[in-house]
Formats: sequence, structure tokens, C-alpha cells
Amino acid sequence: MKIDDLKETGTALTKRELVAQIASETGLTQLEVFDVVQKTLDGIVDALGAGKHVEFREFGVFEVTTRKARIGRNPNRPEDVVMIPVRRVVKFKPGKRMRDMLANQ
Repeated sequence: MKIDDLKETGTALTKRELVAQIASETGLTQLEVFDVVQKTLDGIVDALGAGKHVEFREFGVFEVTTRKARIGRNPNRPEDVVMIPVRRVVKFKPGKRMRDMLANQ
């Protein structure tokens, strides 16, 4: 399956599908490609955990931001107030190439 085929099927791209496609295009074994992809993802997670941002030119930037504490309410029982604590989340900002591609669809 090619990545372009995902538009037609409407399914998500899995790591397995990505590995299979890269392996077929490069001639490497799927195991070798899987190791590289997994190490790349582990490196991204480790960098974000250390408070760094991860930047891939033309693709985008991953960064950790902090959400403030806030009050939440149960929509079924609005009188119930729930305190939502401070939370760190990963934010993704797409790069110019990705923004342009999405704008042209």
C-alpha cells in the first residue's frame, strides 16, 4: 500500500504500513527499517521528555506546552464542578510544505 492510497481508503497510516513501504522503496529489510523508525520515534519522545522541541524542516515542530489548571463541568450534570489540573501536552505545528499541501486540498 502506498501512502497516496490512504486518501482513497480513508484509513490511518500504521507504523507497519510505513515500514513496509520504506522497505520496498529502499531494498532494506522490514526489520532494519522498523529499527530505524522505532529509534527515531524513541528519540523524539526522549527529546520532548527532556523539555526540548523537535524540528523537522518542511515537516513541522513538536514541542511541549503546559495547559493551565481550569474548572470543568459534566455536561450531563452541570452542577458538578471538576478541577482539571495543570498538564503538559505535546503540540505540533505543521511546516510550510504541509500547510500548503493541506490548503490546496
